[in-house]
Amino acid sequence: MTDKKLKFTYMKTALIIGSTGLIGSQLLELLLESTEYEKVITFVKRDSGIQHPKLKQQIIDFDKPETYKELVVGDDFFCTIGTTIKKAGSQEAFRKVDFEYPKQFASLALQNKVKQFLIISSLGADANSGNFYLKTKGEIENFLKNCEFENVAVLQPSLLLGDRKEFRLGEKIGAFFMKLFSFLLIGNLKKYKPIQSEVVAKAMFIIAQENKSGFNIYKSDVIQEIGN
Repeated sequence: MTDKKLKFTYMKTALIIGSTGLIGSQLLELLLESTEYEKVITFVKRDSGIQHPKLKQQIIDFDKPETYKELVVGDDFFCTIGTTIKKAGSQEAFRKVDFEYPKQFASLALQNKVKQFLIISSLGADANSGNFYLKTKGEIENFLKNCEFENVAVLQPSLLLGDRKEFRLGEKIGAFFMKLFSFLLIGNLKKYKPIQSEVVAKAMFIIAQENKSGFNIYKSDVIQEIGN
């Protein structure tokens, strides 16, 4: 009689904020369809209407972390949340979404021993920038750099292309001209080419499976290569 060794495949739990946004909604589909994750937990303000056997939707008040701090438990945390100053209504409201919420969830994830934290930032993010948007993105990157996750992955996409739920005139105009002249963006300028949101979502998913360690930044051209 021979001994048979049973092989157990560990399936992970994914956590995500921003799952109803442009990148987040596409990432959520990938997570739910994957064989790497047995459970996907989303944190949302209201019912998304999405149903799936793997999906656990946590409807929360983002401003009351004490009510959900014990729910932030899993393996990989995906942060795709983001807004614009125009949509938020003020710089203060924008900063709450793009800095305070990611910081808040990262802190809880760290306390609960989540292994990886992956976040969508922006090309040009810099805490010393005179641009409020890029400054805020740079500040959350700096905060995460000092967090002791096994891995922090920061994705810095260029101008995003995709079908948003809300209309952004400036983004549409920018996308038109960037696509028109993108053939000029070669060499070191490749990172400035517009990028499809689904490519970013796919790259984020792939990066989470690489099991890297430390603090890693992915520029838009690298994201393009990974996600294609």
